[in-house]
Amino acid sequence: MKRLFSILAITGLMTFGNVQAQDSTAAAAPATEQVADSTATATTDEAATTTEEAEAEEVTFTQSMKKRFIEGDPIWMSPVLLCLILGLAIAIERIIYLNLSSVNSKKLVADVEAALNSGGIEAAKEVARNTAGPVASIFFQGLDRSSHGLDSAEKSIVAYGGVQMGQLEKNVSWISLFIALAPMLGFLGTVIGMIVAFDQIESAGSMEPSLVAGGIKVALLTTVFGLIVAMILQVFYNYITAKIDSIVNDMEDASISLVDMLSDYFKEKLNK
Repeated sequence: MKRLFSILAITGLMTFGNVQAQDSTAAAAPATEQVADSTATATTDEAATTTEEAEAEEVTFTQSMKKRFIEGDPIWMSPVLLCLILGLAIAIERIIYLNLSSVNSKKLVADVEAALNSGGIEAAKEVARNTAGPVASIFFQGLDRSSHGLDSAEKSIVAYGGVQMGQLEKNVSWISLFIALAPMLGFLGTVIGMIVAFDQIESAGSMEPSLVAGGIKVALLTTVFGLIVAMILQVFYNYITAKIDSIVNDMEDASISLVDMLSDYFKEKLNK
């Protein structure tokens, strides 16, 4: 019974307390709602202002290049942009091709040597055939011609090495052309813009900044865009040439190792 009375008393106190709390909350609700409304209004205004500023900044950032492109006269800016697009397309294609052509030449040499010592020329050819890359292709050609003698194999390695080097350097000259052409087009736009500015001065018969400002702006913008395109493509060109040099060095080292392996293989056959 004592526990029952205690539970009822505690329940009654809790109910009474809840009722008072609800009354006080209801009484304070209007004031709280007013404060919340004012705070929400201020927050909304601030958020709207921040959003407008962010949108203004975003529009300025995204539309800046387009605006400058149009101000620079699309007639002269379009060829510069075309140089950038074509140059980047060729550069990306070359980078993908060169990365796929890169192999671990030391591992390939070790595998071919092991196959040559254990299974002969045919086993070594099979290893080279199943490996991708220019080094493996050179190995296969040299091993395939080894049946005609060491000299024939060496000549085949040298000749096919030149073929593979040509494949690595394919279309790279176009990138260097666009690197040289983009600033030239920019300078051409500069000259044309200055000519237009002087024509306007001559037609007006007086030197007013408003007359020549448009022509000078075209001149400066075409030059700037041409130089930017050349700098971007130059970075890709240097990376590609460095990658080609690295692959060519691996080809030369591996070719020397293959000639030495074939020489030792034929000597062992003669001794037997």
